[in-house]
Amino acid sequence: MGPPNISEEVTQRLSRPKIIQATKVTYPNYWAKDPVALLCVAKVDNIAFGTGHQIYRSAILPAIEAAETEVILVTCFWARSEILDDLNDSLRKLSAKARRKGTSIRVRLCFSSCSLWQKLSQSSSLKGHVWSQAQWRSYLGLPDVDELQGLDVEIKSVFQLPFSVMHPKFVIIDREHMLLPSCNVSWENWFEGCIGLHGSVVQQFVRVWQCFWASDGDKQAVTTFSNSSTTPTPAARATVSARGPYSRNLDVQAVPAMFLPSPHHRFDLPWISSNRAPPTPLNIYLLTLFARAEREIYIQTPNLTSEVVLSKLLECLERGVDVTIVTSRKLMRLEQIVTAGTTTGRCVRRLIRQYEEIRQRDKTAPGGDLELGLVAHKIGRLIIRFYEPRVATDPDVVEPVQSHLKLTLVDGKIAVLGSGNMDRASWHTSQELGLALTSESLVEKIWQALSTAMEGRSTTR
Repeated sequence: MGPPNISEEVTQRLSRPKIIQATKVTYPNYWAKDPVALLCVAKVDNIAFGTGHQIYRSAILPAIEAAETEVILVTCFWARSEILDDLNDSLRKLSAKARRKGTSIRVRLCFSSCSLWQKLSQSSSLKGHVWSQAQWRSYLGLPDVDELQGLDVEIKSVFQLPFSVMHPKFVIIDREHMLLPSCNVSWENWFEGCIGLHGSVVQQFVRVWQCFWASDGDKQAVTTFSNSSTTPTPAARATVSARGPYSRNLDVQAVPAMFLPSPHHRFDLPWISSNRAPPTPLNIYLLTLFARAEREIYIQTPNLTSEVVLSKLLECLERGVDVTIVTSRKLMRLEQIVTAGTTTGRCVRRLIRQYEEIRQRDKTAPGGDLELGLVAHKIGRLIIRFYEPRVATDPDVVEPVQSHLKLTLVDGKIAVLGSGNMDRASWHTSQELGLALTSESLVEKIWQALSTAMEGRSTTR
């Protein structure tokens, strides 16, 4: 049974009593009673690759400025940066537009981490902290309240000590269309991705926001929005300029999709806890996808420290599936050591060593018997590539220095995007959100766009 049936298999696994019980003790957990509710349809507008600042300026901020009723922005890290400066300008423009029309536009800004002080002083309650207007400018670097009089703004942060960040990143415009970036509101010049979506998939992200981030007032409010199948406005579908990141219009309609939440879990030291990952929809989907892969797996991830992932990929190689991994050198090494007890470099070296042992065993194993119709088993090919920035040729264009993209492609049929890395933090601790899209034509277009954007930006180990 090939990858196109993955969603059905995953919903069946999520319906098992043990997994339902494990889900009920997490939050949010609304899918426990009906995992089929995670299935949806996505209409995919475009995809862009570049630095976070380039993606915000060319795709996310034009969509925010085009909003008519509501903007929901969820990110993990919030820092003073060029992105924040430009976001402030967009909020001022949005406020001015609302005042000209005599309306008020709701803006909900949600994040997990902005400073060490915030993480140490904020309550670990999942109700989070709602930031007072007096704190907006001094602590968060936002405009003064009197500059945003056309907006109904609420800012909320949620963080659990010691290391449980809420890692998702998404932007919803008027509950009609959305953007799913890999970047934060932060200063790093990393290689990022962002996909534009509309259709019933938008309501999946709205629902998880309502369950986890929305205040009591927002949960009770009855707000009328346009039909979510409406085609986004040209501004909301804006593509990036040729001088910055690479973008491509996709215009792929009615793609079968599965929304993949992964609630946060309490941090445990990696050397005293189980390597078994929590049975979240995202974790189960990826493990099932790897188990059902038939030809090839492509993974681009900032870090690779999850023992669960490493062992599963080794199994894939043993049964003849080609595996390509693109990751970063020395990215957030301290965080890797603290959350995983190891680093990407160590894990990659061990994976290669184990792979070579498999190849050596395969070489010494007896061959097949052609007369009996038996053919010797073929070992899959392992390719490890590390991100490297291009040599700068234009001083006016910022070159990404590390890769922060999270993308998995399997058998040319399924793409999984979102916030989750292939590291222990994402698989065991952090809250994550993923989205699986099943479409050969879409995956081909994503691959073509990514290949162009990554040209000259990686080296084989």
